[in-house]
Amino acid sequence: MNHKTNAQGASPEQNYLCEAVPPLTIATVMEEASRCLLCIDAPCSRDCPAGTDPGSFIRSIRFKNFKGAAETIRKNNILGGICARVCPYEKLCEEACSRTGIDRPIQIGRIQRFATDYEKATGFKALEPPKQDKGKVAVIGSGPAGLSCAAGLAMLGYGVTIFEEKSYAGGVLMSGIVPSRLPKYVVEEEIKYVTDLGVVIKLNTKVGKDITLDALRKDGYKAFFLAPGNQAPQKVSVPGIDLQGVTTAVDFLVNAKPSGGKIKVGKSVVVIGGGDVAMDCATTAKLLGAEKVSVLYRRTRAEMPAYREEVDYVEDLNILFYYGFAPEEFVGSNGQVTAVKGKGFYDDSTIMLPADQVIVAVGQKPAPDLSAAAPGVKLTEKNFVVADEDKDCKTSVADIFSGGDIVNGGKTVVQAVAAGKVAAEQIDAFIRQGGK
Repeated sequence: MNHKTNAQGASPEQNYLCEAVPPLTIATVMEEASRCLLCIDAPCSRDCPAGTDPGSFIRSIRFKNFKGAAETIRKNNILGGICARVCPYEKLCEEACSRTGIDRPIQIGRIQRFATDYEKATGFKALEPPKQDKGKVAVIGSGPAGLSCAAGLAMLGYGVTIFEEKSYAGGVLMSGIVPSRLPKYVVEEEIKYVTDLGVVIKLNTKVGKDITLDALRKDGYKAFFLAPGNQAPQKVSVPGIDLQGVTTAVDFLVNAKPSGGKIKVGKSVVVIGGGDVAMDCATTAKLLGAEKVSVLYRRTRAEMPAYREEVDYVEDLNILFYYGFAPEEFVGSNGQVTAVKGKGFYDDSTIMLPADQVIVAVGQKPAPDLSAAAPGVKLTEKNFVVADEDKDCKTSVADIFSGGDIVNGGKTVVQAVAAGKVAAEQIDAFIRQGGK
């Protein structure tokens, strides 16, 4: 897939905010949809975790029914415009596409993006809020799982309030994904889609501190969906971790996107890690003006968990990768980091990379005070919520359901959306059955 290169003469902030993958036009989306084999069993639809049903919306596009395509997407995936940009299609629906055996898979993600962009551009609303007369439900966390669950419940007739401890909604969508992949305005538009269904979002409200579940129960809330995500960074035990200039992916990204890229980056940046978050950190640093950005990953390129297309994009930005090395020491001078010393993961080789900024992106974990938010909910040894989000999202407390990263440890946005859908259905069944 082609990406836009940095615009000549543009400021670092402008390049950072520019979406990397260009949209399809009416002509190109029709050309791409015409390649669809119109499979009866639609393996692409079968392999979408959120059940967005690409087989149906591509068929609609093929017959120029753009509104019908948007309606199919929204009914199945309230965050369809977001997933169109960040979903790992190559591992899911596009990998399953029957066209793959002939030449190449249909560009399902770009077709989905066209349909949701068309919906917004024309003012068409595929969903209208129903009467909310079934009682109140609270959602804790406004990331993709929380937004998906809230929208599903609203469409079922519940009055839903999302409690978000931060000053902005969206969770990882707003702070953890670089705008070149997912622009801020897209997240804001999708959140508005949810609130237009009648969902209320209360910001700066930490459940367990500012309000408790017991207080909400007394206020008439019949059930809860716990979806705070993983907000705490994983630590690495490396000498020099406390040097100035060494930061975590969480701290780096949470300051970058909400501010529109108005942060200071180093001249020589080293990113530690090989996941999608590490790729977002590397891209952010490069687009915001770093002269040299390097990625240090302990295993091979083939073993990197990052989405292939994003790795290709990072490489297109002339970001260097050093495979087979784990950080052994962050070297400093006068309290400031100056280099990263790496040790061979497979042998005894070493490497020294100059750096005035190091971003550690080796994963995230739940906040340590999770039990205060949801007393009685069973947690794993690593503080994740015990629940089966594929089946029913039920926790050890009858009226509390949970899903998304806080359960699965951190997967994809589309899987979080899927968990939110499951939770909405199960919460509805729980309330209809009298809280059993």
